[in-house]
Amino acid sequence: MLITEIARKARVSPATVSRAINQPQLVASESLARIRSVMQEHNYVPAPLNRRRGPKARLPEQRRIGVWFVGARSNNPNLSWFQDQLLQVQSTDPRYRVDLRMVFSSAPDELPRSLATEHLDGVIIQGMEPTPECLAKLRELPHVWLMTRRSDAFPGDYVEPNNEENGEMAADYLKERGHKSVAVISTDPEYSAIVRRTEAFVRRAEAIGLQVHSILGRANPGVSYLEITPVHTESADLVKRLIAIPVRPTGIYLPVDHFCGSFFRALREAGLRPGQDVEAVLGNYNPMIYHNLDHSPAVVDINLSTLVRKVIDHLLWRIENPSVAGRIGVSVSPRLLTPEMAGKRSH
Repeated sequence: MLITEIARKARVSPATVSRAINQPQLVASESLARIRSVMQEHNYVPAPLNRRRGPKARLPEQRRIGVWFVGARSNNPNLSWFQDQLLQVQSTDPRYRVDLRMVFSSAPDELPRSLATEHLDGVIIQGMEPTPECLAKLRELPHVWLMTRRSDAFPGDYVEPNNEENGEMAADYLKERGHKSVAVISTDPEYSAIVRRTEAFVRRAEAIGLQVHSILGRANPGVSYLEITPVHTESADLVKRLIAIPVRPTGIYLPVDHFCGSFFRALREAGLRPGQDVEAVLGNYNPMIYHNLDHSPAVVDINLSTLVRKVIDHLLWRIENPSVAGRIGVSVSPRLLTPEMAGKRSH
């Protein structure tokens, strides 16, 4: 029986099953009980890696790497996603022999001491871009930027989602659904992923003959995107601005999903039914958020699992090839999940 099958039957993620096998103390008691019940029902007993049948390939050297969340507190529960994705990768591919360390700093000019004391082989940077002075202190430690928010001047390698394709895909989807008037709506308009997705959506919507509107919230200069909490009053204001448009858009694109629950609630409070009066497509797929929505919109999934694999692969390559000159960038294309596809994946 595969871990993915156990996860489906226990209504958890494969990463949670992997934790239940290897680190059960980290799994919530209810989830652990369901997982163990499924395993017992199917007589599943995980064997140690060195006792599994078949040829034993020579495993690569284990590497100790860090994920440095810049502009985030260490007690932020929303930042366990990288660890979850890595556990899922490791559960299906034993070649990813990574000893992971989570590192945090509250400001971009703060270099965590643990980057040195943990004796890391390399580090993945995520969140706010460290200052040039801070990056210079990394010295010879191999590092790769993950996701968005890096500036064009960032000197190192990077792995990021293709935000332009994200916006274009959303516009094409709403066109195919028969909408003639559409809107891109978001909080945090200066966040670079939102900027790129919004601009791409507007360009594509205009090119394919749609009437398009941009409804953007307040800027949050100097605030870490990792620490932003949606404010319902802002969602209510965005809905008021949507309703005030003379020919109200029937198709909307939310480039990020962290505020979509609040936004859909504000729509209902204004008398509009999400999925009926207004059809949405989200620019990100977070199962934790999606599972708690009261309907299933379409999603442009940024392919987080692929991004995590790519950034680990590239960091391991950079550790082995520190002298290769130049800045190397890797872009990962998103994929569209229809409501039916996304709804199935959320359970």
